[in-house]
Amino acid sequence: MSSELLPDVIRARHAQLDRRLHDVTWGLLLLMTGVIWLFPNSQTPEGAWLIGVAAILLGMNVVRHYKAIGVNGFSFGLGLIALIAAVARMWRADLPLLALCFIIIGAGLLFKPLLTRAT
Repeated sequence: MSSELLPDVIRARHAQLDRRLHDVTWGLLLLMTGVIWLFPNSQTPEGAWLIGVAAILLGMNVVRHYKAIGVNGFSFGLGLIALIAAVARMWRADLPLLALCFIIIGAGLLFKPLLTRAT
């Protein structure tokens, strides 16, 4: 295999792995949501769904990082928000989640052009 084709092969493998991670993440999110909905609210711990969402989204980004695929900032931010919301739910605090989402999305949109190199 020539050295010119190697970057294309690596890019293709990363794209394939990225798609598989995307599919597995959605599968886990839907599966977890369905399982939690099977049980009455009285039997489900407070914030269980949010902790599950945080674990799945943050875990997927850890795998992306270790497989040398770029971390998805949007899913990472949502995972952090889910984790913060779960901890707040356990402490019975009422956080303005929509406002936090807007702040994280806005900050991401603002800082992404500043932090990426022009090619």
